[in-house]
Amino acid sequence: MTQRLRRLMIGWGAPLISGAVAAMGQAPFDFLPALLAGFVAALWWWPRCASPKQAAKFGWLFGTGYFAVTLSWIVEPFLIEPEVFGWMAPFALVFMAGGLALFWGLAGYIAKRIGGHPLAYAGTLALVELLRAYVLTGFPWALASQGLVNWGAYQAAAWIGPHGVNLAFLLVCAAVPLIVRRRWIAVPLALLIGAGVFWPVPKSDVSGDLPIARVIQPNAVQSQKWTEANVRKFFDRQVAFTAAPADPRPDLVIWPETAVPFVLEYAGPALGYVAEQAAGSEVLLGIQRTEGAGRWFNSAILLDDAGAPVAVYDKYHLVPFGEYLPFQAFFDRFGLTGLAAFGVGGYSAGDGPHVFDVPGVGPILPLICYEALFPQNVFGAPERPALLVHMTNDAWFGNFSGPYQHLAIARMRAIESGIPVVRSANTGISAVIDAYGNVLGQVELNSAGYLDLPVPTSRKMTLYSRTGDWLAMLLILGIVASAFQFRGPISVDADAGEA
Repeated sequence: MTQRLRRLMIGWGAPLISGAVAAMGQAPFDFLPALLAGFVAALWWWPRCASPKQAAKFGWLFGTGYFAVTLSWIVEPFLIEPEVFGWMAPFALVFMAGGLALFWGLAGYIAKRIGGHPLAYAGTLALVELLRAYVLTGFPWALASQGLVNWGAYQAAAWIGPHGVNLAFLLVCAAVPLIVRRRWIAVPLALLIGAGVFWPVPKSDVSGDLPIARVIQPNAVQSQKWTEANVRKFFDRQVAFTAAPADPRPDLVIWPETAVPFVLEYAGPALGYVAEQAAGSEVLLGIQRTEGAGRWFNSAILLDDAGAPVAVYDKYHLVPFGEYLPFQAFFDRFGLTGLAAFGVGGYSAGDGPHVFDVPGVGPILPLICYEALFPQNVFGAPERPALLVHMTNDAWFGNFSGPYQHLAIARMRAIESGIPVVRSANTGISAVIDAYGNVLGQVELNSAGYLDLPVPTSRKMTLYSRTGDWLAMLLILGIVASAFQFRGPISVDADAGEA
């Protein structure tokens, strides 16, 4: 290999290709060998970077390749109204992938500054991924650990959370180059943690007298959902699914996010009709409501037998640039609003998580769409619920990767908290998930239907539920600090130079 070609490979090809390969480990591919191969390759090539600047560039390119593939669904919301937002689609992918990759570039720079060892890069990658979950309201989508949700290794999240599992995975990947270079001290670490991937996943017992939940999926395509020709059709479809006979009747019927085509203040007759058709079942549904002058809320309500709301929850963790625009005054100059926003300035945020006491089911915690990304939205509830109810509209995410990744995230929340999840999607994948993350039943993507299943029991309160991300933070900082004991890269090619 010529010096010029080597520089090109280290400077561009290796990180971009490694990131794109690693992305194949995420849904809908779920190809674990690719996830491992991509991160191992990056941790193999990265020590060859000759300076912190080159290491930062390598990390940024690695992240760009990874996020460009994993988050390719990000263009889909802009294509719902292509005449208005379509021009933004390519910019959204470029800026999202390149912007998130800045975290990985920062990790590369810091790791090189503290010695250039693969363990240093593994630790700093885990650290910046933890930061990514919180900075600017956070966006912890597509963590490497998300690709482990189908495997026994992710069950450790009940103790150390998603970022602790992320750290463990990255350490395994960093250990591989050490093993190949005969640093045998890493072998026990790789065997111990790697064996966890194949650890059998337990299943909840769903026998006995358990409450029954019915999840509704109307399959309303977003571009048609609010059109005059279709709005009544989708509403009637959900009513028909609610009224479908069953013996016994479900204890709880769940409609998805923004399922009702009327604002709450004017929906009385429609909600009364829904309650009547429910024939005694409790009904939880997504609706929009207004308050005061121009304040809109994305809400969930629980109906009584007459169709009156007995509990109201307003989504409080809103989607930046989707449900509201940061720096609204600036964007007002151009007449821009959030993609899913109603009213001037978009949606308003609620005052925090609420737990509804549902007869026959117990305390439930509604999570509306984006809120399922954040474990702290579960642990911040005023009491521990018996059930997480994820109401979402995955029609925004297209037909390929987005809905499958969102389902994987809901499964992560079940494992971490030890609480089952019932998921109702406008279109997407509606499902019942037990407390170990197993999908017990689902309504497939792009299908209309409903699903009646027993609500699995919760597990005992997990350690992660008590500690949050503090334990993972301590583990990560410990690894980063230990990197000082291994100062100096394993090997740096003299001819690598600056790329």
